[in-house]
Formats: sequence, structure tokens, C-alpha cells
Amino acid sequence: MKTELGIWEIAVLALLREAPMHPYQMQSLLRLRHKDEILALKRGSLYHAIGRLSKADLIAAKSTSRDGRRPERTTYSITAEGRKEFTSVLRQIIAVPRRESSEFMAAMSFLVHLTPADALPRLKERLRHLESEIEMRSAGVSGALEHVLRINLVESEYLIAMLRAEHAWVRGLIAEISTSKLSWDFKTVLKGARASMQAAASPKE
Repeated sequence: MKTELGIWEIAVLALLREAPMHPYQMQSLLRLRHKDEILALKRGSLYHAIGRLSKADLIAAKSTSRDGRRPERTTYSITAEGRKEFTSVLRQIIAVPRRESSEFMAAMSFLVHLTPADALPRLKERLRHLESEIEMRSAGVSGALEHVLRINLVESEYLIAMLRAEHAWVRGLIAEISTSKLSWDFKTVLKGARASMQAAASPKE
């Protein structure tokens, strides 16, 4: 059965395509290259990905060593099938957009449950958080460019671009609510929704 590769599996295969290494080396490189910001670096996630790849024969244990009293470390290498699958999946993900879940997008679908007066300060607060994150990540990219090539940071550039796009959209939404160009009343919306449901359920002549 073909293994579906998530971003963690892709990250492990990418590292092993460079050279055989053990999990601790992988973690260190991910942090050095600022990939931990994208992957939400957790040791359990890394080992889970390694386990899945090993079971699928996309990577293989090459050797086991011990440094002093430290636990044994297994060095892994990518297999020929792993190289083939890695490039195939990477090409597919880059070429074909996928609908990815967003907690904020889901929350927006329920915005009607807040009054405009209640939603407005929450959106303004989000705007401030977005501004802080954009500033922080932009500074991080600028600093990292002193140590790594830009190609190693394009995913961070993409994330900043997405944050800026969200910032512009939220700012526009705030303007529309502030000027009452966009307004709503939950009871009125609910009444309309119930009327539509009743009309849809009524037998047609």
C-alpha cells in the first residue's frame, strides 16, 4: 500500500537526500535552517515520520552508534524508491493547489454569531497580532540571509506574503464594518435561514 507523504515525511526525505544522518542531526539542521517555524518542530513528529518512512521502505537504517553514555543513535539513508517518491510528491504539491484547513476561515463562517460591535475589536486585535508577526518573521528572514541562501528561505517569504494578504483583507473588513457597509443582525439572519429551510422542505406542486 502506498504511503501518503505529509510535510514531515517530505522534510526527512529532503534531509536524507543530502546525506545519511540520525534524527538529532535532522532536528539540528531543521532549526539551523529555520524550518522549525514551518513544521512546528516536535521530536515526536520527527520520529513518527521516520517510522512511517522506514516501514514503507523509503528510508533504511544504515548504522547504529553510541557517543559515550548517550542513547544509541540510528543513522538513516534514503532508498532509491524514497528518492523517486520524494521528487514525485514534491512536484505534485508545488504544481497542484490543495484546499488546506484554516481555523480562522472556519471561525469567519460563524462571524454572524457575534454582533458587528463585538466582532470589530476582535478583528482589530487580530490585525495587531498580524502586524507583530509580519515584523518578527521579516526580521528573522533578514537575519537568516546572513547565514543561508535565499532558496532556503522561500517558504518563509511565502508565509510572510500570506500574512500580509490576510492583514490587508482583515483591514478591509474592519473598514466595511466600521462604516456599516457590512452589517448584520443574528436574529434577522436566523429568521431568513429558517424561512429558506421551510421553503425547501415544503412539497412543490
